Amino acid sequence: MNAVPLRSNKTANAAIRSVTVLGATGSIGDSTMDLLRSARDRYRVEALTGNSNVQGLAKLAKEFGVRFAAVADPARLSELREALAGTGIECGAGASAVIEAAARPADWVMAAVSGAAGLKPALAAVDRGATVALANKECLVCAGDFFMQRAAKAGACILPADSEHNALFQALSSGHREELVRVIITASGGPFRTWAPADIEQATLAQALKHPNWSMGQKITIDSASMMNKGLEVIEASYLFSLKPEEIDVLVHPQSIVHGMVEFSDRSVVAQLGTPDMRIPIAHCLGWPERIKGPSAKLDLAKIGQLTFEAPDFERFPGLRLAYEALRMGRGATTVFNAANEVAVAAFIAGQIKFGAIARLVEATMEAWSRSTNLAPLSSADDAIAVDHNARNRAASLLPQIALRAS
Repeated sequence: MNAVPLRSNKTANAAIRSVTVLGATGSIGDSTMDLLRSARDRYRVEALTGNSNVQGLAKLAKEFGVRFAAVADPARLSELREALAGTGIECGAGASAVIEAAARPADWVMAAVSGAAGLKPALAAVDRGATVALANKECLVCAGDFFMQRAAKAGACILPADSEHNALFQALSSGHREELVRVIITASGGPFRTWAPADIEQATLAQALKHPNWSMGQKITIDSASMMNKGLEVIEASYLFSLKPEEIDVLVHPQSIVHGMVEFSDRSVVAQLGTPDMRIPIAHCLGWPERIKGPSAKLDLAKIGQLTFEAPDFERFPGLRLAYEALRMGRGATTVFNAANEVAVAAFIAGQIKFGAIARLVEATMEAWSRSTNLAPLSSADDAIAVDHNARNRAASLLPQIALRAS
């Protein structure tokens, strides 16, 4: 069932590779376009999509001479047409246009549309057997089983584009599946790694956004502060590499230099290291099965001096515990976990709940879901989207009592 290639016997291919970037105006898209900019002789850009940043999308489309550009917001079509007037670039708007971009004949697709909206476009690329660099968590967290089944059936190649899973992907090539003991995902611990639980409860938005190592968007930075992001990565790793929950460990590593490790039956542990720069895992996906020259800074271990590790504290970060529970529960629970967290983070940003209430809302939503009678394996994108929608509504309905309990 696994569509992730753990080994490859492919030979170098000198042909220009055609690529599509879904979510080109976001942070992952920006890093991807930066890499493409430095290797124009190796890649041709077929299509680009953006959410609502029409001017940014049009600028990229003209710079790279793409054939098709799509904006997710259907109300921005006329603006995009005007921005691309006279270029000969086809354009579209709305969810169907983003799916059309994914379905166009590109060899390699960066799937970086955030949220549940990224699921159907990624599947459109998967179903035609493309190589898909996956940077959308929802594809696996909300729909992991059937997403990977569809990829295997279509002969699509799924490459993990985030730093931790890409590290595991690289380390896994050192052995065979039957030799695997466990994988280890590292976590920075975020800004609250050493805080007392009572202080974390009262943390402000400004404090949650002060990540010590990474420059990321607001949502993922808050997820890092709560370690919900690491819970999501545990779920992703399970589906991506066909791992049981007990085969996945998390290790707090404040320096964010070791991104992932794999332990084999002979007790060898193989790790991938690199500076905290998303262009490194994206470059690995972009060049695979070869390697391309990347612009990231050279890793200077002597300058760093020391690398430290510690076990995660589930009292400080209950979100990580809840992720393992959702994974073991199955039947859509990981979809519920993700949806409830998104509602909770939005409520925290809006000042409706305290930071510590994020995990409590997720737990309450999962408990309510487990008591319901509509628990069943997800078998389609529409199933996953329906569960996501229902879980968001359930979380929103529980929000007032969670906020009251925390006041």
